[in-house]
Amino acid sequence: MKIISNSVKETLNLGALLARHLQAGDIICLQGDLGTGKTTLTKGIAEGLGVSRAEVTSSSFILIRQHLEGRVPLFHFDLYRLKEACNIAVLGYEEYFYGEGVSVIEWAENLKYLMPKERLMVELSYHTGDKRAFNFAAIGVRYKELLGRLREDTGH
Repeated sequence: MKIISNSVKETLNLGALLARHLQAGDIICLQGDLGTGKTTLTKGIAEGLGVSRAEVTSSSFILIRQHLEGRVPLFHFDLYRLKEACNIAVLGYEEYFYGEGVSVIEWAENLKYLMPKERLMVELSYHTGDKRAFNFAAIGVRYKELLGRLREDTGH
């Protein structure tokens, strides 16, 4: 499914719509160039989960930020500076991925062989002007259901 966002506000709203259907153990993998809206989408997801979007930042020096105050915890991974996938393995990433919260992973491609088998993939790219394109792909039954619900909400 492809969605075009015309503004930051639309991207935040898209994240909030997605968050309405998220539950503990869900994994959202974001890929795309710098500035395509990965952190903005994450802020929308956070807001939809009841986390202040002001709390969500893109600090490429911190691999995992935990936001525990929402409907379910949000685990925000920023793997921009991750050089070797094994470096995240020592942090106990599986406890986050398959635990009590929602994991949103920016620069998910850096996970390489540690990429979760089931996930919602979102490829972000520049569109014309300030617009952004979001290409969603569901991998696994849970994520096909999730994508179906998002499709109903957005009319795509």
